Amino acid sequence: MGRDVCEASSAARAVFRTADEALGFELSKLCFEGPEETLRQTELQQPAILTTSVALLRALEESGPVEPAYVAGHSLGEYSALVAAGAVGFADAVRTVHVRGRYMQEAVAEGRGAMAAVLGCPAEVVAQACETTKNESGEVVSPANFNSPQQTVIAGEARAVEAACVRARELGAKRTVTLPVSAPFHCALMAPAAEKLRVELDRLAWADPRPPVVTNVEAEPNHEATRIPALLEQQVTAPVRFTEMMEKLGAIGVTRFLEVGPGRVLSGLLARIQRRSKRANLALSDDLGAAREFISGT
Repeated sequence: MGRDVCEASSAARAVFRTADEALGFELSKLCFEGPEETLRQTELQQPAILTTSVALLRALEESGPVEPAYVAGHSLGEYSALVAAGAVGFADAVRTVHVRGRYMQEAVAEGRGAMAAVLGCPAEVVAQACETTKNESGEVVSPANFNSPQQTVIAGEARAVEAACVRARELGAKRTVTLPVSAPFHCALMAPAAEKLRVELDRLAWADPRPPVVTNVEAEPNHEATRIPALLEQQVTAPVRFTEMMEKLGAIGVTRFLEVGPGRVLSGLLARIQRRSKRANLALSDDLGAAREFISGT
């Protein structure tokens, strides 16, 4: 992951060097060579994705200015957005997401929590299934990611997640899919991680985001540095309101979206939210030329 852009761009290479120095180990080698099983560990996966995303952005900037009206990210991606907006330095961000991943992994014992995607029914139905299950069982389960009008991810204690999936299918969901994750992210079980993370966030020097960052917690543009630590703390336990975030951007006139980072998942979700939007991806060095043309409006 990221090897191709690192070979193609001196700016991208500098990002990977900074990550290695900031973390005190060779994240670059892990990204380029694996093993994949190690890379999938939450405390390593998070800085790896952030580093690759920022490396791709810096490679794009080598060919000319990149001046978005707004930036946004999904969960971990909000840190990439904050780096892109100049709200935090990359070295501070990569160190922070490294400990964020560790805190999230440590918050819940292995096997206790679970996440599942509920497909083919409105978010309101999924929320109802979670609330009913929570009230009946006394266990934690709630929406974690509002990914699109017909896709909601839920998280919580494993038995409650399974029960909520059954209830969602009874209420009309087409299917449910258990996700291969190491912890139940974006739910109340992550409270210990959020508390520890806030200590780290308060140590950082934050600047006003320019451009504003549409946040996961509020689904509204934020341009104030002082609000960032609290929003990122809340993000750990609160659902990612991706559908509302994209609807907000559409409502304020955004029609062109460039997804920067490994993979193309968000563009696929966006196609279900803003069908008329224009979308492009920068996931590999081969995408750099097309991405430059896209942001130039050509």
